[in-house]
Amino acid sequence: MGSNLSYLLWGGNPDEVNPTSGLTKREIRAVQKSWAPVYANQLATGTELLKRLFRAHPQTLDFFKMIKKLPEDEYITNIQFKAHVINLMSALNQAVVNLHQPEVVAVMMHKLGESHGRRKIQESHFHDLKGVIVNMFIEVLHLDDATLGAWGKTVEFWYKNIFQALTPNQST
Repeated sequence: MGSNLSYLLWGGNPDEVNPTSGLTKREIRAVQKSWAPVYANQLATGTELLKRLFRAHPQTLDFFKMIKKLPEDEYITNIQFKAHVINLMSALNQAVVNLHQPEVVAVMMHKLGESHGRRKIQESHFHDLKGVIVNMFIEVLHLDDATLGAWGKTVEFWYKNIFQALTPNQST
């Protein structure tokens, strides 16, 4: 009975690994559940995320010429920066919401890689961002190890597809 109930509740085996994403249904659920409070205030969260990125890796500010000369507390007054934050958070949200459709997310990440490749953004910059996200999630959300592990797999899946599209010469 337990396995039948599990199948009904989860729509299949919750621990079966999807070959495209490397994630289980249980891990997808953990990522989506932990993402909800992050996305609830997308502008503030995204702004804080980028501020932390700029503090930890000041060279990344070079990609944001619209705010490069502004004091940090004035970033959000710049409309272009605000639009970028909303785009970033919306893209992340769509990637989280659609994790149950990994082929769709792979295409989304591929397009993101292409657009960032045109701006000369490299794999190392994405790794810098990942470190900032992980630290912020640990500090603010107090995620358990299982959820943090699920996020790690999620970002690996995203990055695999982003990196394939950055430029053929940058992929590892």
